[in-house]
Parts: sequence; structure tokens; C-alpha cells
Amino acid sequence: MRRSEVIAEESILCLQKALNHLREIWELIGIPEDQRLQRTEVVHKHIKDLLDMMIAEEESLKERLIKSIANCQKELATLCNELHVEPFQEEGEPTILQLEKDLRTQVELMRKQKKERKRELKLLQEQDQELCEVLCMPHYDIDSDSVPSLEELNQFRQHVATLRETKVSRREEFVNIKRQIILCMEELEHTPDTSFERDVVCEDEDAFCLSLENIAALQKLLQQLEMRKSQNEAVCEGLRAQIRELWDRLQIPEEEREAVAMVMTGSKVKVKKALQLEVDRLEELKMQNMKKVIEAIRLELAKYWDQCFYSQEQRQAFAAYYDEDYTEGLLQLHDAEVVRLKNYYEVHKELFEGVQKWEESWRLFLEFERKASDPSRFTNRGGNLLKEEKQRARLQKTLPKLEEELKAQIEMWEQEHSKAFVVNGQKFMEYVTEQWEMHRLEKERARQERQLKNKKQTETEMLYGSAPRTPNKRRGLTPTTPGKVRKLNTTILSNATANSSIRPAFGGTVYRSPVSRLPPSGSKLVLTSTCSGKKTPRAGRHGADKENLELNGSLLSEGSIPLRQLHCWASARTFKGLQI
Repeated sequence: MRRSEVIAEESILCLQKALNHLREIWELIGIPEDQRLQRTEVVHKHIKDLLDMMIAEEESLKERLIKSIANCQKELATLCNELHVEPFQEEGEPTILQLEKDLRTQVELMRKQKKERKRELKLLQEQDQELCEVLCMPHYDIDSDSVPSLEELNQFRQHVATLRETKVSRREEFVNIKRQIILCMEELEHTPDTSFERDVVCEDEDAFCLSLENIAALQKLLQQLEMRKSQNEAVCEGLRAQIRELWDRLQIPEEEREAVAMVMTGSKVKVKKALQLEVDRLEELKMQNMKKVIEAIRLELAKYWDQCFYSQEQRQAFAAYYDEDYTEGLLQLHDAEVVRLKNYYEVHKELFEGVQKWEESWRLFLEFERKASDPSRFTNRGGNLLKEEKQRARLQKTLPKLEEELKAQIEMWEQEHSKAFVVNGQKFMEYVTEQWEMHRLEKERARQERQLKNKKQTETEMLYGSAPRTPNKRRGLTPTTPGKVRKLNTTILSNATANSSIRPAFGGTVYRSPVSRLPPSGSKLVLTSTCSGKKTPRAGRHGADKENLELNGSLLSEGSIPLRQLHCWASARTFKGLQI
């Protein structure tokens, strides 16, 4: 049982108790029955009126709640529609009071969201208006009266952020272009003469409209100023080049050159005027020194001929080079030829530099080839021989590669210009092939000369004997005691003197006995022959070819030597000692 029901029953009991108490009082007082009835009716009326009043109040409350629920539901539906959200759905079956409370709470929440969205919309519109005025762009299209959805607000925020970034970038571009414009105007000594130029240079930066049209106009103005500046720089640089060229041709001393060094940089109007005055002065001086100028131009012309690899025929084709009548017309011809060759070299500079690189590599390669055939290079110390061999090997690899690259470039050039690319009056690849062939022939000639020289030397040695050579020291053999060697030489010489049939040591051919390594037995020399003056048998000569003979520290072993040959050999050794 509910507590309210318990309280209601207690109220009924209390009423009955009160009525009973009233009746008891009336009994004690002795109030008649009719009066009791009246009094009871009054009590009933009071109670009934009170209850009716209470019921009426509660019914009014119920009506108010029901009306509030209806209003809240209606307003909530409108707010949900405005805020673009789903309609509110009450969960379960709440009482009237709970439903009214929930609906009223939801309405208040929706009202708050609507108010926040309207406030944010107003703020975004203000920012959009400010940015659009600076950027000269149309305002963002959105209904100010309606409540924006979350998606619309998000898009509006992104749009405003994009406008803000655009403003920052355009402002940076404007400031940068403005700075460059001011520098160009100062360089050109130009004063703003239009309203737009004055707005750019003189007005406040925040007041400048950062529209695309203004930015484009700024860029156009900067391009115009830069073009004028570039033209001035080109003119000034041309005047400087002309001045340097005239200085060199006229051989102007350094003192006079330093006097105009102040105007050799920059491109302002006063610098341009000063350069023009110097050119006019030098031109006048040039006319007064015609011969010296033409000779200087001819030196420059020869330099370009060398750089363009002109042949002698091509050089002789310019007949004015050999003219000795130094006139203004001759000077103009030389100037025109230098300009033509200079342009020709600049257009084909890459090709000529490649050919020059090949020429330098080829000369270096020939130098290494020459050093490779020089025997004295093996006496060089410090690792230069190894470095030269590495460079030579590198050149042998890079030269063909460079030739292939030049060949491809030249073929492309010949296709574009429909004529042959010549070096020294000859097609480059034919020139390269000819150089390789000349190198091969030179190597073949040197090889044949060496072979002929060696052949003549061999014939001379066979006829007159080989030249004396210092014997190489041999490791691992025990040298003979100098005293023994001296004794052995003395014995052999005395025997040779006693033999009258032996040839003099200073005439005839001297033969060296073959010298071999010491045999493992290490046997000593045994002299079995005597000085008899008889010819040595052929068999004894054959045995002598296998012996080992070494004087001044060498041993003789295995077999005996014919005494006649030994005497001749000793005489020859004595002759060598006399020569030394």
C-alpha cells in the first residue's frame, strides 16, 4: 500500500474521530437533535468545500501540466527542425509531471544550442565580412535568419580559416613584391607616377586591398621594373665589356683603369651615363690608334680560331687578317668577324669544350705512353710509377667513353645543322681515328727500331764479344777467400805465360765459360791438365760446358776445364782488371 493511501485512511479515521468527538461534546452540552443536524451539515459543508477546493487546485495543476507538455512538445518540434536534429522521444511511459519536466529540460537545452549557434554564426559572419573586404571577395552565402546546422557551421568555419590563410599568404606576397618594387625603383631612380604605384609604395600596408587583380597588377609592375632593370644591367654590362675590350686593345695602363673602377659595378642611371662617357672616350682614342687596335683584335681572333679548332684554310679564308692597310673599314671587318666567332663559340661551347677535353686527355695519354716505354722510369722513387700506371689505365677507359659521347653529340649537331662538324679542317671522328692510327704506327715503328737495334747489338757481340758487365752478387754461396783467389790467378797466369801456343789475351774473341749454380755435392775444383801446349780434345771441351766456374768467391765443380780455355779466360779477367 502506498503511503499516500495510508495517509488518506488515517485522514478518514481522523475525520470520524473528530465527528465522534463533536457528537460527544454536543451530548454533554445537550444540544438538541435538530441543532446537531445543522451543526453536522455545517461540518460536512466545510469539509466538502475544502476538499472541492483542493481537488480544483489539483485539477488546475493537471491542466497546467498538460498544457505545458503540449507547448513544450510543440516548441521542441520547432527547435529540432531548426537545429536539424532528430525529434525528442521519451523513453517508457512517464507520468504527466515527469514528462513535463523532461520536455521542459529538453526545450531549455535546445534553446541554449540555438542561441550558441546564432552567436557563432554572427561571429563568423563578422570575420567573413572583414576578410572579404580586405581580399575584395564576395561574402559567404548563408541565411542569417535561420539557425545553421552543425555541418553548415563547420563549412563556414573552414571557409573563414581559408580566407584567413589566403590573407596571410597574399599579405606576405604583397610585402615581398612591394620590397622588390621599392628596390627596383631605387635602382632605376624611378618616382611613383601613377595612383596605383603611390598606393603600393606610399600608403599603409593594411589599407591595401589584397585582391587577385591587385596582386596580378603588382606582379606586372614588378616584371616591368625588373625588365627595365635587366635592360639597364645588360646595357651596363655590355658597356663594361666594351670598355674592357677597348682597354685591352688600346693597352690602357692600370692607373687610368682604376680611375673608372667606381662605375664598373651597378646599373643605376648615373653609372650608365658614366660608362657611356668612358666608351665614347675610348672609341675616340681607338680611332686615333687604329693599328694597335687591329693587332689586338687579331690576337683575340687567333684565340677564337684556336678555341673553334679552325684549320689553316679556314683561317686564311678571312683575308682581312693579312691586310696591312689599317683603316676603319678593316677594323669593322675584324670586329664583325670576332663577334661572329664569339657567337659561334658560345652556341657550340659544349662541343668545343668536349673536344678540348679529349685533346688534353689524348696528350696526357701520349705522355704516359712515352713514359711507359722509357726504362729509366723504374729508377723513380716515391710511388710516382704506380700513380702514372693508375692514371694511364684510367685514361685508357675514359678516352673511348668520351669519344662515344662526343660522337653522339656531334651526330645530333650535324643532323640539326645539316653540315659536318670539323676540327682542324677534318671531321672529328676521322681526326680521332687518324690520331689512334698514327699512335699505333708510331708504336710499331719504335718496336721495329728496338728489334733492329737488338739485332745489331747481338751481331756485334757475336763478332767482337759482349761488353763487360758487373757480375751480380749471388746469395747463398760461400765466397772464396781473397788470398786463394789471388793465388789461383797467379798460378793460371804463370802457366799461361809459359805456354807459347796460347793466343795473346789482348787479341781474338773472348768466350765466357757458362756459369751454373753450385751442385748439391759442393765438390772442389780438381785441375788434372798440365800446361803442355797441346790442343784440348773435343770430349774435354764438351765436359767443360757442364762445369761451374766462379772466381773471387765462386767454386768450380764437376768436370775439368781445358787448360787452354782456362788460360784465355784468366787473361781476359786480367784485361778487365786493367780496364777498370
